[in-house]
Amino acid sequence: MSKEETLINGQIRFDEVRCIAEDGEQLGVMSAKEAQFLANDQGLDLVCISPTAKPPVCKIVEYGKYRYQLEKKQKEAKKKQKQIEVKEIKLSTQIAQNDINYKVKHAREFFEERKHVKFRVYLRGRELQNPASGFEMLKRVVAMVDDIAHADKEAKIEGKYASILMIPNNNKPK
Repeated sequence: MSKEETLINGQIRFDEVRCIAEDGEQLGVMSAKEAQFLANDQGLDLVCISPTAKPPVCKIVEYGKYRYQLEKKQKEAKKKQKQIEVKEIKLSTQIAQNDINYKVKHAREFFEERKHVKFRVYLRGRELQNPASGFEMLKRVVAMVDDIAHADKEAKIEGKYASILMIPNNNKPK
């Protein structure tokens, strides 16, 4: 909820609202004008905290303090979010075995860092009509990393690529 979305004082134009005091005490359902009068009496603001409820819920608080606490909660929630990083490794059907080994070595490093890896095999020409060679390459690569990671979903065709997303196994520590 941003600053522009929050209704305060004179902006609240509902017939009746459920009013809550600053200490959290329920004051009951009353007209918006009554609630505004109570807020003015205490030298505080009337803030609509839930405009979609029936009836809308308003709280008598100091608006600056309310906004600060709301932003603080949002920052705390953002800190607790976990970002998943997906690394992409491109292959082709004509790649040599030592090149595959080199790319798998990098994928293993990514898995140890708890990152997801998307293997993509580029299909060109007639390989697009018969993508079995692309899926075969993905099976070879998956077999090389199955001790440290597992497939999120089955391999699929995405445009000119056959791709599969691999996720690190949970039993390995960081």
